[in-house]
Amino acid sequence: MATHLVWFGNNLRVKDNQILREACKAERVIAVYFFDPRHFEKNDFGFKKTERFRAKFLIESVLALKENLANLNISLLTFTAKPEDKIPELIETFHIDGVFYQEEWTSEEMTVINEVKARAPKACSFVSFFDQFLFHPEDIPYTSFTDIPNVFTTFRKKCEAKVQVRPIISIPAPKAKQNLVDDPTSLPSLKDLGLKEFSPDYRSAFPFHGGESAAEKRIQEYFWETEQLVFYKRTRNGLVGKDYSSKLSAWLANGSISARTIYWEVKQFEKEVTKNQDTYWLIFELIWRDYFKYVSLKFGNQIFQLGGILNREYKWKTDNAKTLEWIHGNTPDDFVNANMLELKHTGWMSNRGRQNVASYWSKYLQQDWRIGASYFESMLMDYDVHSNWGNWMYNSGVGNDPRNRTFNTQRQANMYDPNKRFQKIWLQPTLF
Repeated sequence: MATHLVWFGNNLRVKDNQILREACKAERVIAVYFFDPRHFEKNDFGFKKTERFRAKFLIESVLALKENLANLNISLLTFTAKPEDKIPELIETFHIDGVFYQEEWTSEEMTVINEVKARAPKACSFVSFFDQFLFHPEDIPYTSFTDIPNVFTTFRKKCEAKVQVRPIISIPAPKAKQNLVDDPTSLPSLKDLGLKEFSPDYRSAFPFHGGESAAEKRIQEYFWETEQLVFYKRTRNGLVGKDYSSKLSAWLANGSISARTIYWEVKQFEKEVTKNQDTYWLIFELIWRDYFKYVSLKFGNQIFQLGGILNREYKWKTDNAKTLEWIHGNTPDDFVNANMLELKHTGWMSNRGRQNVASYWSKYLQQDWRIGASYFESMLMDYDVHSNWGNWMYNSGVGNDPRNRTFNTQRQANMYDPNKRFQKIWLQPTLF
């Protein structure tokens, strides 16, 4: 009897999950997720790689996955351990024939995957799929990742003209109850991960929980109940409240929902309600997300290097006092401060805010842009390695912005926060 192990990473869902679907062709299926201790340690810039906001969202997402898999009679084992230490042991214990996982390519993930393979019994096969794209790598109109253009618009137009988004993969049929295994494992608490417990800030523009069901609930609310999608492009640069944008990025980041699922939901909305520039713009943003993944595939570790993908030299500074002022919202710029305080207290910041604080950090203060990118990695609930580092390069003049723009934060504040409503929320002292 063949037994497959599904090694979950940033694909925490049962719907539209090719890895799970393929693994379930075996008679017996077991799943595993690792809270890798390295993800909660300090990085080279002195920040914990994952702070409490994203960690809490992650724990909620894994718990939801565990429940959804249980409905399929598949056990999800969870460990606070390094995968390379535990997977070989699981292969031996459960007589695993094949390990199924999402294909990754960034250096830290590849190091772990290669180490797992090196330690695993030779008889066990490893099967991976790219399953985090809107436009699948096999379908894009480029013969090699090195052919990916360095300008987004060129990539977008060619893909829109030539690529058909793949259909959603259905949820596998439930296994027999005998497929379940004894599961003595449990999910860690924030304290277990070395993080502080917290209560969500009442001012947060992202008052949501992790998990596939929560992602689907958000789509139901944003698309079908309130029909806010009709206004998406016109409101997406907002700063206050949960409905100025779709807020789907955090679920996308850990794979609680797929880009394909969102795409086809937009298409259904366009059939049943309306089709306009706003509905298209959500797809436009999904293509941006894809693009930064392809940039990462093309350039590899260059996305983490000071000169970025352009190998451009600037006289970057490293001033610890400036770092602390920026992080804690104590710069001379109120608009920057308000956005940085929102991030500090909630793990969330708007798209408009992110561009402004990044430009201020790298272009105005001329500080090492990687410090800012690393801080965002630590704090953001919707951190995605490709989008985060790609956007930081873009805003810092070492990435894919052909115009190398600098944001005038005062002008931006006047345009997007003319009554200072957002700034008042975060800059006025609270009673508690």
